[in-house]
Amino acid sequence: MALSVVDRLPAALARRIALAAQGFADPRPAGVVDSRQLRRVTDRLAVVQIDSVNVLSRSHYLPFLSRLGAYRRTALDDFTARRHEVFEFWAHEASYLPVRLHPHLRWRMAAAEEHAWGSMVRIQRERPGYIAEVLDRVREAGPTKASDLAEPRPDRPGSMWNWHAGKVALEWLFYTGVLTTRARTTSFERVYDLTERVLPAAVLQTPTPEPAAAVRELVRTAARALGVATERDLRDYFRLRPEPARRAVAELAEAGELLPVEVAGWGAPAWLDPAARRPRWVRARALLSPFDSLVWERPRVERLFGFRYRLEIYTPAAQRVHGYYVLPFLLGDRLVARVDLKADRQAGVLRVQAAHAEDGVDRAEVADALAAELRLVAGWLELDGVTVAERGDLAADLARALASPATGVA
Repeated sequence: MALSVVDRLPAALARRIALAAQGFADPRPAGVVDSRQLRRVTDRLAVVQIDSVNVLSRSHYLPFLSRLGAYRRTALDDFTARRHEVFEFWAHEASYLPVRLHPHLRWRMAAAEEHAWGSMVRIQRERPGYIAEVLDRVREAGPTKASDLAEPRPDRPGSMWNWHAGKVALEWLFYTGVLTTRARTTSFERVYDLTERVLPAAVLQTPTPEPAAAVRELVRTAARALGVATERDLRDYFRLRPEPARRAVAELAEAGELLPVEVAGWGAPAWLDPAARRPRWVRARALLSPFDSLVWERPRVERLFGFRYRLEIYTPAAQRVHGYYVLPFLLGDRLVARVDLKADRQAGVLRVQAAHAEDGVDRAEVADALAAELRLVAGWLELDGVTVAERGDLAADLARALASPATGVA
């Protein structure tokens, strides 16, 4: 039976609990990062979001950099290609997930018509014969890319979802779980194949739990990844619908697997993972992808850090406040700055197109720490240096810090 006493957490402790759950209370490895560390991060986060924007780096590389420091990107490529380790599916968004979660997402695959969207739902209703043809093509030809189908693109210039019919059909079959990702090309195009030919037999033979049990496991997994969270935080992690998620939270609380807590300043009931670490301090230093699971839910970021964060990629340039591809900078247990970054591969430099400090921080201290992290990122991207544009109230301090000799801080 769950405890009836509601624990009260100071906001700073809740923040440290959340950071520890996400892996930021651990020191970065001193040696070469190998598959064991990559697996530990993947298991801890459970969801590593994939995004195609490559102005700095494709997003799924960045959570590992933030937590582990510089590592070989080819090592992550090799790790994510191991289908006995991870698979791709729609979780928070398009994501890499540990294969243990495959049975717990089959209810979503089975209810694809209810959970998928737009063109995918339309094509299976309007052209079921074509869906069958595409499936037969994959079954007979083996691994297939959307570009192999040679379908004309619809005339919708500027649309990021400008998929031709073949791509839509493949994505429908992917959402239903009939197909999965076998590999990614060098241009990151998905290569589809029959799921039965890709995932390990042991995974496919694992019994499919009832939807309610599966949702409980997803909420349980989210609670471990978040440490302390509101009900909305817990359901957002895997994009669960409110009613099934609320039932799962109630059942886990009844079983003592979630503890009710009040967090100062949150203004909403919260739930604590009983196994969550409660560190006295966090000494992190990391730049965070906009799609990192620490910051992807913007209301949670405001509750945890008092940090209002919006991604401005789709905002007209003249109306942007902080920049195009802006990464929050974590120092200690606070988000202290944000930088608009671009990897200029042709020039061989990491460009800081804007740098802004949060109110009340020591700008010189933040600039020195940020300069060290930017040097690390530039080296990881195999770029020769870092340049800073004049935009933003931290730019001058950051330029000064970067002009000083590197400290050698890892």
